[in-house]
Amino acid sequence: MILNYNNNKIKQVNVILEGNKYMSNIIKIGNKKIGGNNPTFIIAEMSANHLQDFDKAVKIIKAAKYAGADAVKLQTYTPDTITIDCDNKYFQINQGTIWDGITLHKLYEGAYTPWEWQPELKRIAEEEGLICFSSPFDKTAVDFLEKMNVPAYKVASFEITDIPLIEYMASKGKPMILSTGIARLSDIEEAVNACRRMGNNQISLLKCTSAYPAPLEDINLNTLSNLSETFNVVSGLSDHTLGISVSIASVALGAKIIEKHFTLSRADGGPDAAFSLEPDEFKDMVKSVREVEKALGCVSYKLTEKMRKSREHSRSLFVVKDIKKGDTFTEENLKSIRPGFGMHTKYYNQILGEKASCDIKKGTPMDWKLID
Repeated sequence: MILNYNNNKIKQVNVILEGNKYMSNIIKIGNKKIGGNNPTFIIAEMSANHLQDFDKAVKIIKAAKYAGADAVKLQTYTPDTITIDCDNKYFQINQGTIWDGITLHKLYEGAYTPWEWQPELKRIAEEEGLICFSSPFDKTAVDFLEKMNVPAYKVASFEITDIPLIEYMASKGKPMILSTGIARLSDIEEAVNACRRMGNNQISLLKCTSAYPAPLEDINLNTLSNLSETFNVVSGLSDHTLGISVSIASVALGAKIIEKHFTLSRADGGPDAAFSLEPDEFKDMVKSVREVEKALGCVSYKLTEKMRKSREHSRSLFVVKDIKKGDTFTEENLKSIRPGFGMHTKYYNQILGEKASCDIKKGTPMDWKLID
């Protein structure tokens, strides 16, 4: 890919595929193939919705299975692996978010998933038939997750600019899912290149809007296909909007992965509860996604058996008045009407003015043999 950086404006000039070197339209996580004509891979993001209660975390996993998720995702960090305990202005949250008024360290103290839980949560998820993986936030988390033998890594939106961390994750040779919530095009290019430098081309990019909740007018779902075409990767959606309509629509635009925050109940509270789906909502989303997948089908002009049957009620040419042998076909006695058992309507003008070869009853389908 050749990009032109001029006055902070990024213009895609050209895309070069060197012998399809970077073509990777299908990746595999666990037993799931993702991309191509395979079903959309649907991830329930647990995030902080366990409220640091192990039993609640287990219930979330089991509810994700009920709701039809393919995978449950964890986050692997501690307050001290993601930031430092400092309350100067740089570490105060003050960006108009739902977390304003506290420090980063304080936020993560209440949000992190205890590491000692994670091997057991993965075991329980797999017992339920779910894939379980995580977002690591530093190298020690990657090492920890390697011991757990997670099948993939997720790069969170705010870590897409951490190139050394991405390289370290990618070096493990497992599929990489990268959220682009705060990324410029140049950031995405650098992150993708970081994976490929490590010999890892199992890459998916998720269109993401890092606002919590994300306004609909900022989603720009049409970017999905551009991500896939520009970087030759599987594209998907990390959805922070309220409701399920955006996730459902994304499938029609090519999303092969959907990630949505998941909670037992928004009333439980927690840092991410406001933009998380409850089990029945998530289940409705999954059902709708699967319906959209069926409806998308393939490019086809073939008539099904039901369509062929319905075609019997299309227009065709019929004799609409009794005609004697030798009478002329006119606009009064020959018409294009339903049903479709007569001659094609394209012959109408050709037949007008011709003579009848025999007596013809009203309601007779027009046929060449009726013309003298």
